[in-house]
Amino acid sequence: MPELYQYPRFSLDERDRRWAAVRARMAEANLDVIVCPNNTGHSTDFQANCRYLSHVGGGGDADVAVVFPLEGEVTAIATSAAARWPTVQEWTTDVREARRNYGRVAVERLKELGVEHGRIGITGLGEDAGTRTPEGTIGYGFWKQLREAFPEAELVDATSILTKIRYVKSDEEVATLQKSMDIVELGIEAKIAAARVGALDWEVWAAAQYGMMRAGSEIPVHCNWISGPNPVRTLTRPTMRTLEKGDMILNEMEANWMGYRSQAVQPVFIEVINPVHAELFKVQKEIFETVMEQLKPGISVKEISDLAEATGKKAAPSSGPAANAECKLTMHGRGAGDDGPIITGHARDPEHLAVRLEENMVFIFKPSAETPGCTHICTWGDTVLITPDGGRRMGKRPHELAISKG
Repeated sequence: MPELYQYPRFSLDERDRRWAAVRARMAEANLDVIVCPNNTGHSTDFQANCRYLSHVGGGGDADVAVVFPLEGEVTAIATSAAARWPTVQEWTTDVREARRNYGRVAVERLKELGVEHGRIGITGLGEDAGTRTPEGTIGYGFWKQLREAFPEAELVDATSILTKIRYVKSDEEVATLQKSMDIVELGIEAKIAAARVGALDWEVWAAAQYGMMRAGSEIPVHCNWISGPNPVRTLTRPTMRTLEKGDMILNEMEANWMGYRSQAVQPVFIEVINPVHAELFKVQKEIFETVMEQLKPGISVKEISDLAEATGKKAAPSSGPAANAECKLTMHGRGAGDDGPIITGHARDPEHLAVRLEENMVFIFKPSAETPGCTHICTWGDTVLITPDGGRRMGKRPHELAISKG
């Protein structure tokens, strides 16, 4: 075993727990092997299964594929494999060189396993939509090589096996998400400190990113962002505009610790708060706190949605700036990428709505209150842990709108 570089790592006990859980589900599904293709899309979310199974990964251009047999050694496939991946983790010792042709090496490993007439599971095949991947995540070239090499094998979508196993977090995973959340809040502190009249939007974003990176966050990370007098929808990056008094910065911030990503939404106002947002926030806070109490094992995602909507209607005033405000619930799993289940204004898949919460699920929970027609919106969110006593916030900052002074 080569000497390991100084990176945070999960334990071998965590590896054994994951491998045993996945193999039990594989046996139930009569799968001989699962293949996870390389795909660094969506800030490497599309490759989360590979890192989850192998502990190989980290870095925006670190393409990794994994062959995970029902029995036998797990194989990770990467470019510059020997020089990189045996030196950063101890879970997977069979690390093979791809030379950027990952499908070719996956085929070689599958032939070693003798599955020419077997049942091969593939994650991201596209038959199972996953959390946010209705087209799948496998490249055509990878798929073509598998299909041509194993004409007699049965190739099936194994996405749901990993998706559902990743729903519930171990204690190590929860601790990792807590570390990620701690880093996010350092980024929020840096954002508030940098947000001043006359500052460039891009500079404030850079300060927030630096606040997280200096605390150990990997990149890439998801960070939608917008600033202005009344933004209602984030962009994918900041602008070059100059901040003005009364502006609001609205964004979603994530930190990446060992591939695990907590998230927060923290609106920041420059010197003064828009009165409409101040009133909407009262409604948002009522929804957040009421629903948090019911985030317990056994409740379904649909029941949470119904409760949020009912609470919003009760909390919305009949007059004033927030008259007849409406609630929109956004909540989705946090973990090794874009975990499920998920509910947003558009993502309301019946399968996800039917999921019942379990202890140690972790979500970004970010209900919003908005005026009719969405002329104004107020969203605040935190990563929360599901416990028998209700949701527990993993963030430590106050639940309030932030004001940047000076």
